[in-house]
Amino acid sequence: MLAIVPPQTHPDLSQPTMIDLGKRSVVGINVSAIDYEAAVAKIISAGQRRQSMSVTALAVHGVMTGVSDANHKYRLNQFDLVCPDGQPVRWALNHLHGCELPDRVYGPELTLRLCQAAAECNVPIFLFGATTEMLDQFADRLCEKYPGLVIAGRQASRFRTLTPDERDELAESINASGAGLCFVGLGCPRQEVFTYEMRDRLSMPLVAVGAAFAFHAGMLEQAPPWMQRNGLEWFFRLTREPGRLWKRYSTTNPAFATLAILQKLGLYSARTDTGTAPEDEVLFG
Repeated sequence: MLAIVPPQTHPDLSQPTMIDLGKRSVVGINVSAIDYEAAVAKIISAGQRRQSMSVTALAVHGVMTGVSDANHKYRLNQFDLVCPDGQPVRWALNHLHGCELPDRVYGPELTLRLCQAAAECNVPIFLFGATTEMLDQFADRLCEKYPGLVIAGRQASRFRTLTPDERDELAESINASGAGLCFVGLGCPRQEVFTYEMRDRLSMPLVAVGAAFAFHAGMLEQAPPWMQRNGLEWFFRLTREPGRLWKRYSTTNPAFATLAILQKLGLYSARTDTGTAPEDEVLFG
């Protein structure tokens, strides 16, 4: 069972050591130098207290969406927790800041660990995004894997922008469900926009987990573990969806590597306070 250590108590030294070194700039985006254990503990603790929290897990593409858009850079740098989803993001934290993280915090894996902890700690969850079919399959598989897990509610995306009234009704519905944790699966960067915009309206952590819904519903194939360990998941996905992804990976990967090298050499400031607060948000849901 996951042990959430309350403030001002001594941690159980028999538990795995948690790594949480705070946020570090990776090409101008504040990424949390954290491992799975610490991330799960922080999120579940906030869920138990019904405390608002904004969480995402970013690979290279997610980081670069913030680098290329001043509004989105501001959003990402207001998140409570930005996990290093991609191996190159973890490598950047280690090489730029000496963090010595042994592993990334992969969104789909984080999702499963959170669901296990939620089942053990009696924290009901809410699923938002994707299609009704995908949500149903995802929910069924989660309940099979974690029998004690309570899914307080689920709602598929409308795949369009929401009116202010619809946004408020959605927030009221999620809060009223009794959930202590909400997973958001809308794809990057829409899910981060949604999480940023809704964080003050929901009394629980919102966790943007991208393709985790599709992976765990059995509707999208994951890269083999050896490719994941070696930072080649992007290549696996490219071979599956070349028409959609070739431009993304041919531009964002080299740009990320170049900026990271320049940051290491001191030729790129990588400041995290230069974004622009968005106005009149159009919320996709």
